Amino acid sequence: MRYLHFPVAALLGIIAVDAMAQTAPPADARPMIAPALPNPMVGPDAGPQELLTAARTSLAAGHTGAAQQALEMAETRVLDRSVPQGQGDTPSDSARVAQIRDALKALGHGDRHHAMELIDQALAG
Repeated sequence: MRYLHFPVAALLGIIAVDAMAQTAPPADARPMIAPALPNPMVGPDAGPQELLTAARTSLAAGHTGAAQQALEMAETRVLDRSVPQGQGDTPSDSARVAQIRDALKALGHGDRHHAMELIDQALAG
């Protein structure tokens, strides 16, 4: 009976050695989840116009994270609309929504100048 336990003990020893050989992650390792974007400098009840202005101001100052957050919030406010029952999943055909989405895409591609042009168009509309 003693000899039957030897293979189990050997296997456990191999597993323990393998576990000790693995190194721990460095202390400065960052999690894979992106941090939250900074909030724009507007009140909680800000409308699309204020959010677009905040996005433009942030972008002009080089604060792309705050600009992105303000654009996303502005898009949400513009999308807040009444639709007939059963048509809630119908995409908006609003030119302003398209301009905000295009500004977000331009920002994502690092084209701040074009993003600001699109924000200006959305502000005028």
